Amino acid sequence: MNAMHRPRFSLASRILAFQLAIVLGALLVGAIVSIIVERQRLDAQYEQRALTVAQSVAGMPSVRDALNDSDPSRTLQPLAEGMRRASGASFVVIAGANGIRYSHPNSSMIGKPIDEDPSAILAGHTFVGIQQGTLGVSARGKAPIFDGSGRVIGIASVGFLEQELSRQLASNLPLLALYLLVAVALGVIGSLLLARHLKRQTFGLEPEEIATLLEQREASLHGIREGTIATDVDGKVTLINDEARRLLRLSGDSLGRPLTEVLPPGRVRDLLIGQVTGADEVVLAADRVLVVSRMPVVVRGRTIGHVATFRDRTELESLLRELDNARSVTEALRAQAHDFSNRLHTIAGMIELGRHEEAIQMTTESSNVSQELTESLLERVGDPVLGALLLGKSAVAAERGIQFRLSPDSRLDGDAGHPRDLITVVGNLIDNALDAAATSSNGGPRWVEVSIHKADGDVVIQVHDSGPGIGAGELERIFSEGYTTKLAGPGSRRGLGLALVQQVATRRGGAVTVVNQGGALFTVRLPFTAKPVPAATA
Repeated sequence: MNAMHRPRFSLASRILAFQLAIVLGALLVGAIVSIIVERQRLDAQYEQRALTVAQSVAGMPSVRDALNDSDPSRTLQPLAEGMRRASGASFVVIAGANGIRYSHPNSSMIGKPIDEDPSAILAGHTFVGIQQGTLGVSARGKAPIFDGSGRVIGIASVGFLEQELSRQLASNLPLLALYLLVAVALGVIGSLLLARHLKRQTFGLEPEEIATLLEQREASLHGIREGTIATDVDGKVTLINDEARRLLRLSGDSLGRPLTEVLPPGRVRDLLIGQVTGADEVVLAADRVLVVSRMPVVVRGRTIGHVATFRDRTELESLLRELDNARSVTEALRAQAHDFSNRLHTIAGMIELGRHEEAIQMTTESSNVSQELTESLLERVGDPVLGALLLGKSAVAAERGIQFRLSPDSRLDGDAGHPRDLITVVGNLIDNALDAAATSSNGGPRWVEVSIHKADGDVVIQVHDSGPGIGAGELERIFSEGYTTKLAGPGSRRGLGLALVQQVATRRGGAVTVVNQGGALFTVRLPFTAKPVPAATA
């Protein structure tokens, strides 16, 4: 990779170096331990061998007899040297009960006292161990010499010099070195195979490059303006970025937990766990409008999980609703222009026919009807924006051949809470009612009636239509985002209107109900001030 700095030593070289260091270190420690153990074994072996030879010498009758002579060394020196050569010992020393040597490999030491304390041997005990003597450090074995009555009359001491043992131990080192070389060779082969395997697993990237890619990936993941959640095949969260936490209002301990524990019941969770399928599904999450896409993650032909992306369309949906309102006003103006055009043609025809009084009367009636409707709306609905919305919807209803009625009890004076919430609720309910009334097939008049008034500290909004009503199986589903009974064209946004109505009511602590009374009757109660909402409901 040209954009990344290549490390001085490759991963294979470093693995080989580390592996060799580990193998050599382990072998060195093992060799030292083996040498120490072998040395201790040789010491113990030759100590017992020396004791066996010493006991053999001590049990010889000729040795006992020689100790009773006037000059024991004359007999014991050649006897001891013969035993030394026969046994391979470094020395065989015979001393009397007084500690005087009567034999020694160095004849100048004959007649001199032994260097060690002989009390334990003279007490009838044997001895094995490592001691320093006139010839050097040796593995020794000592045995008492008894006479016929069981009295100790002398000491037999046999030893093997440590330097001789060291030479014997050194003779085993070539075999140990062979084992060492074989182990090093196996370590090198294993290291190369491991490096090759890791190279395949990391696609030829070095650790520094992998770390750089991970840092870039984390920075990109948390820097993008789309929420991202990845899950494994068991539905546990394996990855989540900051935008997803913000949009879904998730806590920081979501990683590693199942989605069913992280998200509350709802359409968002159903989409993420696969109960609802589809691409670019529009959902509501708290007060946000999101577009969700969920795709499988396939590695080497096997699905290892899923990744879901969230695009925040709250502002876009708000603009689209404003566009819908503007379109409604445009449609209303177009309908009025069409109606006025027809009236003008009629009035012009009357004038041409010379029926001037009837033309003046028709002009006055049209002006009075329009003025009365406008004044009635503004008088009974104090909010000018809400009044303009109702006026526009009435014009749209007139063009579609639907009678639009404002109930006699409608009156809304003063502050009624957030006007944007009222626009959202009233606009969506009237749009649904107009669509329902337009599809009515009962042959009777088609109408929509709206009631807006205050009651018990709430704003009560009722929208009644002459449509077919709500099916029994749809009463619980119509408020779910994405659910619609209308035919959706390409690119159309269906299934959000009633969900937005319920969202507004829930956020303000109100309620939405619907019953069938010759058509659907929706009732929404919105408190003037927001009330606390239970967390589960929110």
